Amino acid sequence: MTTSPPGPASDEPWRRPDTGDGATSGDPAQRHPAPGGGGPGQPPAAGASDGYPGPPPTIAPPAGWRPPVHLQALPPRQLPAQDMAALDAREQRAQRLTWGVGAVAGAVLMVLVCLLCTRALF
Repeated sequence: MTTSPPGPASDEPWRRPDTGDGATSGDPAQRHPAPGGGGPGQPPAAGASDGYPGPPPTIAPPAGWRPPVHLQALPPRQLPAQDMAALDAREQRAQRLTWGVGAVAGAVLMVLVCLLCTRALF
């Protein structure tokens, strides 16, 4: 697989178009300031035209441009009432179960650690 050496041919797609006087801004030997002002990195002079006419004017849409709406959405339904006391009781039971399972797991792990330590010492 051969690659072409870097040069003017490889920069061809990225080169700027001709400026009209035969020089291109991609050619470093013939680079010149833009017609509207200073060089690169400097703002153009006031009232200068660099070839961009600006965005097209916006035109407001006609008054009846939206299609008519034939179906109306239904209002939202009411949620069922919640029994807060029963929810709190269930949450407390679940919390006690979680703490109980954690305590049992902790006790089992403590026994295993003690067994391993006594086995290692004796």
